[in-house]
Amino acid sequence: MMTILSTAALLLSSLALSTAAWSADGAAKTVVLVHGAFADGTSWQKVIPRLEKAGLKVIAVQNSLDSLENDVIATKRAIKNAEGPVVLVGHSWAGVVITEAGTDPKVKSLVYVAAYAPDKGQSLEDVTSKYPQLESRKEYVKDDDGFLRISDQGIKKYFAADLDPESKAVVAATQGPFHVRCLSAKVSEAAWREKPTFMVVATKDQIIPPQLEKDQAKAANAKAIEIPSSHVAMLSHAEEVSDLIIQAAK
Repeated sequence: MMTILSTAALLLSSLALSTAAWSADGAAKTVVLVHGAFADGTSWQKVIPRLEKAGLKVIAVQNSLDSLENDVIATKRAIKNAEGPVVLVGHSWAGVVITEAGTDPKVKSLVYVAAYAPDKGQSLEDVTSKYPQLESRKEYVKDDDGFLRISDQGIKKYFAADLDPESKAVVAATQGPFHVRCLSAKVSEAAWREKPTFMVVATKDQIIPPQLEKDQAKAANAKAIEIPSSHVAMLSHAEEVSDLIIQAAK
Protein backbone atom coordinates (compact mmCIF):
# COMPACT_ATOMS: atom_id res chain seq x y z
CA MET A 1 0.00 0.00 0.00
CA MET A 2 2.82 2.39 0.93
CA THR A 3 4.46 1.68 -2.43
CA ILE A 4 1.22 2.52 -4.27
CA LEU A 5 0.80 5.74 -2.27
CA SER A 6 4.41 6.71 -2.89
CA THR A 7 4.02 6.09 -6.61
CA ALA A 8 0.81 8.13 -6.69
CA ALA A 9 2.48 10.99 -4.83
CA LEU A 10 5.38 10.89 -7.26
CA LEU A 11 3.01 11.01 -10.24
CA LEU A 12 1.10 13.95 -8.76
CA SER A 13 4.36 15.76 -8.08
CA SER A 14 5.52 15.20 -11.65
CA LEU A 15 2.18 16.41 -12.99
CA ALA A 16 2.43 19.57 -10.90
CA LEU A 17 5.92 20.25 -12.19
CA SER A 18 4.82 19.66 -15.77
CA THR A 19 1.87 22.02 -15.31
CA ALA A 20 4.14 24.69 -13.83
CA ALA A 21 6.56 24.32 -16.71
CA TRP A 22 3.72 24.56 -19.25
CA SER A 23 2.43 27.71 -17.57
CA ALA A 24 5.86 29.28 -17.73
CA ASP A 25 6.34 28.42 -21.40
CA GLY A 26 2.73 28.62 -22.58
CA ALA A 27 0.85 31.35 -24.37
CA ALA A 28 0.74 34.82 -22.86
CA LYS A 29 -2.43 35.80 -21.05
CA THR A 30 -2.05 39.57 -20.84
CA VAL A 31 -0.84 42.28 -23.18
CA VAL A 32 0.63 45.38 -21.57
CA LEU A 33 0.50 48.30 -24.00
CA VAL A 34 2.83 51.26 -23.45
CA HIS A 35 2.20 54.51 -25.33
CA GLY A 36 4.90 56.77 -26.68
CA ALA A 37 5.72 60.46 -26.53
CA PHE A 38 3.04 62.96 -27.59
CA ALA A 39 0.37 60.34 -26.89
CA ASP A 40 -1.62 58.60 -24.17
CA GLY A 41 -3.35 55.26 -23.67
CA THR A 42 -6.07 56.08 -26.19
CA SER A 43 -3.54 55.53 -28.95
CA TRP A 44 -4.29 51.79 -28.55
CA GLN A 45 -8.07 52.20 -28.88
CA LYS A 46 -8.31 50.28 -32.16
CA VAL A 47 -5.97 47.49 -31.06
CA ILE A 48 -7.49 46.72 -27.66
CA PRO A 49 -10.83 45.27 -28.92
CA ARG A 50 -8.99 43.01 -31.37
CA LEU A 51 -6.72 41.65 -28.65
CA GLU A 52 -9.62 41.06 -26.28
CA LYS A 53 -11.55 39.30 -29.03
CA ALA A 54 -8.56 36.97 -29.38
CA GLY A 55 -8.94 36.08 -25.68
CA LEU A 56 -6.16 38.24 -24.29
CA LYS A 57 -6.42 40.51 -21.28
CA VAL A 58 -5.17 44.04 -21.89
CA ILE A 59 -3.63 46.75 -19.72
CA ALA A 60 -2.81 50.14 -21.24
CA VAL A 61 -0.18 52.04 -19.25
CA GLN A 62 -0.54 55.79 -18.73
CA ASN A 63 2.98 57.24 -18.84
CA SER A 64 3.94 60.56 -17.28
CA LEU A 65 6.46 61.15 -20.09
CA ASP A 66 8.56 63.20 -17.69
CA SER A 67 11.43 60.73 -17.23
CA LEU A 68 12.55 57.26 -18.27
CA GLU A 69 12.61 56.23 -14.62
CA ASN A 70 8.98 57.15 -13.98
CA ASP A 71 7.72 55.56 -17.18
CA VAL A 72 9.59 52.34 -16.37
CA ILE A 73 8.07 52.36 -12.87
CA ALA A 74 4.57 52.75 -14.34
CA THR A 75 5.19 49.92 -16.81
CA LYS A 76 6.64 47.59 -14.19
CA ARG A 77 3.62 48.28 -11.98
CA ALA A 78 1.34 47.19 -14.82
CA ILE A 79 3.41 44.04 -15.38
CA LYS A 80 3.29 43.24 -11.67
CA ASN A 81 -0.50 43.55 -11.61
CA ALA A 82 -1.02 41.61 -14.84
CA GLU A 83 -1.80 37.93 -15.10
CA GLY A 84 1.27 36.36 -16.67
CA PRO A 85 2.84 35.51 -18.97
CA VAL A 86 2.86 38.99 -20.50
CA VAL A 87 3.48 40.40 -23.96
CA LEU A 88 5.00 43.85 -23.53
CA VAL A 89 4.26 46.29 -26.37
CA GLY A 90 5.76 49.74 -26.88
CA HIS A 91 5.18 52.49 -29.41
CA SER A 92 7.74 55.17 -30.27
CA TRP A 93 9.44 56.43 -27.06
CA ALA A 94 7.93 53.46 -25.23
CA GLY A 95 10.36 51.26 -27.10
CA VAL A 96 13.01 52.71 -24.79
CA VAL A 97 10.74 52.02 -21.81
CA ILE A 98 10.04 48.37 -22.66
CA THR A 99 13.71 47.79 -23.44
CA GLU A 100 14.41 48.59 -19.78
CA ALA A 101 11.26 47.15 -18.19
CA GLY A 102 11.04 44.05 -20.37
CA THR A 103 13.63 42.07 -18.43
CA ASP A 104 10.91 41.29 -15.86
CA PRO A 105 10.52 37.47 -15.69
CA LYS A 106 6.77 37.71 -16.33
CA VAL A 107 7.44 39.16 -19.79
CA LYS A 108 7.30 36.44 -22.44
CA SER A 109 7.97 38.56 -25.51
CA LEU A 110 8.35 42.14 -26.74
CA VAL A 111 6.64 44.01 -29.56
CA TYR A 112 8.03 47.30 -30.86
CA VAL A 113 5.57 49.35 -32.92
CA ALA A 114 7.37 52.08 -34.89
CA ALA A 115 9.57 52.34 -31.81
CA TYR A 116 13.10 52.95 -30.61
CA ALA A 117 15.06 49.92 -29.41
CA PRO A 118 18.29 51.11 -27.78
CA ASP A 119 21.04 48.75 -26.71
CA LYS A 120 22.39 48.61 -23.17
CA GLY A 121 23.89 51.98 -22.22
CA GLN A 122 22.20 53.85 -25.09
CA SER A 123 19.67 56.67 -25.08
CA LEU A 124 17.13 57.77 -27.67
CA GLU A 125 19.62 60.43 -28.79
CA ASP A 126 22.33 57.80 -29.19
CA VAL A 127 20.06 55.66 -31.37
CA THR A 128 19.09 58.51 -33.69
CA SER A 129 22.50 60.22 -33.95
CA LYS A 130 23.58 58.25 -37.02
CA TYR A 131 20.50 59.13 -39.07
CA PRO A 132 19.47 62.38 -40.80
CA GLN A 133 17.16 64.60 -38.78
CA LEU A 134 13.65 64.55 -40.19
CA GLU A 135 11.74 67.64 -41.28
CA SER A 136 9.08 66.95 -38.65
CA ARG A 137 11.44 68.17 -35.89
CA LYS A 138 10.67 71.73 -36.98
CA GLU A 139 7.16 71.25 -35.54
CA TYR A 140 8.39 70.42 -32.02
CA VAL A 141 7.69 73.19 -29.52
CA LYS A 142 9.35 73.36 -26.07
CA ASP A 143 7.77 75.18 -23.10
CA ASP A 144 9.52 76.92 -20.20
CA ASP A 145 9.52 73.72 -18.13
CA GLY A 146 11.33 71.67 -20.76
CA PHE A 147 8.33 69.79 -22.11
CA LEU A 148 7.96 69.23 -25.85
CA ARG A 149 4.78 69.02 -27.86
CA ILE A 150 4.11 68.80 -31.59
CA SER A 151 2.14 71.57 -33.24
CA ASP A 152 -1.31 70.72 -34.58
CA GLN A 153 0.08 71.18 -38.08
CA GLY A 154 2.89 68.77 -37.24
CA ILE A 155 0.42 66.15 -36.01
CA LYS A 156 -1.60 66.43 -39.21
CA LYS A 157 1.31 66.53 -41.65
CA TYR A 158 3.86 64.23 -40.03
CA PHE A 159 2.85 62.39 -36.85
CA ALA A 160 -0.52 61.01 -37.99
CA ALA A 161 -0.46 61.79 -41.69
CA ASP A 162 -2.55 58.79 -42.80
CA LEU A 163 -5.47 59.28 -40.41
CA ASP A 164 -8.76 60.97 -41.27
CA PRO A 165 -9.18 64.63 -40.17
CA GLU A 166 -11.33 63.79 -37.16
CA SER A 167 -8.82 61.24 -35.87
CA LYS A 168 -5.94 63.67 -36.39
CA ALA A 169 -7.77 66.23 -34.26
CA VAL A 170 -8.18 63.69 -31.46
CA VAL A 171 -4.48 62.78 -31.58
CA ALA A 172 -3.56 66.47 -31.40
CA ALA A 173 -5.90 67.13 -28.48
CA THR A 174 -4.80 64.10 -26.42
CA GLN A 175 -1.05 64.33 -26.95
CA GLY A 176 1.05 64.10 -23.81
CA PRO A 177 3.89 66.62 -23.33
CA PHE A 178 7.29 64.92 -23.41
CA HIS A 179 10.20 66.16 -21.30
CA VAL A 180 13.53 66.74 -23.02
CA ARG A 181 15.39 64.86 -20.26
CA CYS A 182 13.96 61.65 -21.70
CA LEU A 183 15.98 62.10 -24.86
CA SER A 184 19.32 61.55 -23.11
CA ALA A 185 18.23 58.92 -20.57
CA LYS A 186 20.19 55.70 -21.07
CA VAL A 187 18.84 52.20 -20.52
CA SER A 188 20.72 49.87 -18.19
CA GLU A 189 19.34 46.71 -19.80
CA ALA A 190 18.33 45.61 -23.30
CA ALA A 191 15.45 43.18 -22.94
CA TRP A 192 15.33 42.47 -26.68
CA ARG A 193 18.67 40.66 -26.34
CA GLU A 194 17.03 38.13 -24.01
CA LYS A 195 13.38 37.84 -25.10
CA PRO A 196 11.64 36.90 -28.37
CA THR A 197 11.16 40.19 -30.18
CA PHE A 198 8.68 41.36 -32.80
CA MET A 199 8.77 44.69 -34.62
CA VAL A 200 6.47 46.79 -36.77
CA VAL A 201 8.40 48.88 -39.28
CA ALA A 202 6.35 51.85 -40.48
CA THR A 203 7.74 52.57 -43.93
CA LYS A 204 6.09 56.02 -44.16
CA ASP A 205 7.09 57.10 -40.66
CA GLN A 206 8.06 60.78 -40.53
CA ILE A 207 8.95 60.82 -36.83
CA ILE A 208 11.41 57.90 -36.69
CA PRO A 209 13.47 57.18 -39.82
CA PRO A 210 12.14 53.94 -41.36
CA GLN A 211 15.71 52.83 -42.03
CA LEU A 212 16.42 53.07 -38.30
CA GLU A 213 13.45 50.80 -37.63
CA LYS A 214 14.69 48.31 -40.23
CA ASP A 215 18.22 48.35 -38.81
CA GLN A 216 16.90 47.73 -35.30
CA ALA A 217 14.85 44.76 -36.48
CA LYS A 218 17.97 43.24 -38.01
CA ALA A 219 20.07 43.90 -34.89
CA ALA A 220 17.46 42.31 -32.64
CA ASN A 221 16.90 39.37 -34.99
CA ALA A 222 13.24 40.28 -34.65
CA LYS A 223 10.21 38.87 -36.40
CA ALA A 224 9.39 42.05 -38.32
CA ILE A 225 6.62 43.23 -40.60
CA GLU A 226 6.70 46.31 -42.81
CA ILE A 227 3.52 48.31 -43.32
CA PRO A 228 2.99 51.53 -45.33
CA SER A 229 2.07 53.50 -42.25
CA SER A 230 2.70 56.84 -40.61
CA HIS A 231 4.16 56.90 -37.10
CA VAL A 232 0.84 55.87 -35.53
CA ALA A 233 0.70 52.41 -37.08
CA MET A 234 -1.55 51.09 -34.31
CA LEU A 235 -4.23 53.57 -35.39
CA SER A 236 -3.90 53.48 -39.16
CA HIS A 237 -3.12 49.74 -39.47
CA ALA A 238 -4.68 48.28 -36.34
CA GLU A 239 -5.36 44.86 -37.86
CA GLU A 240 -1.75 44.18 -38.86
CA VAL A 241 -0.39 45.48 -35.55
CA SER A 242 -2.91 43.41 -33.57
CA ASP A 243 -2.11 40.27 -35.55
CA LEU A 244 1.59 40.62 -34.77
CA ILE A 245 0.89 41.11 -31.05
CA ILE A 246 -1.34 38.02 -31.07
CA GLN A 247 1.43 36.10 -32.78
CA ALA A 248 3.88 37.26 -30.09
CA ALA A 249 1.48 35.94 -27.44
CA LYS A 250 1.43 32.40 -28.78
